[in-house]
Amino acid sequence: MFVINFKRTVLVVLQVGETGHTVGVEHISELVERSIDAIKMTPAAALMEKGHLVVHVADGKLGWEECGPYDAIHVGAAAAELPEALVRQLKPGGRMVIPVGTNSQVITSFLRKQSTSPQFHTFSWPLSKRFEFVDYCRSL
Repeated sequence: MFVINFKRTVLVVLQVGETGHTVGVEHISELVERSIDAIKMTPAAALMEKGHLVVHVADGKLGWEECGPYDAIHVGAAAAELPEALVRQLKPGGRMVIPVGTNSQVITSFLRKQSTSPQFHTFSWPLSKRFEFVDYCRSL
């Protein structure tokens, strides 16, 4: 599982447990350091110590290819369009949930078909005007 967001990363690793591997990515190094310190104070600390959870400083739009392909990718920042790097890192049969759009965002769930070519079933839910995701930041 590939996740971009500290709190979601902790929730996901606790669900996945020792049966899988969870990767968190954040592009601001100070937030990664603070996330790791915070994780050490949660029940996820043991999973991080055993290597079932890792957190990296990287551009979320590029993912973390070294641990892929992923069964699931959950993105917590809006992308103007679907990042191709994340598409390549999703396993056939895997699912990605990502907010997509600039002025008008939709939560989009992509289910990659069981094939080698990236064909998707797409399901989208428009966001209300009261709730929007932050945009991806450019690499620093």
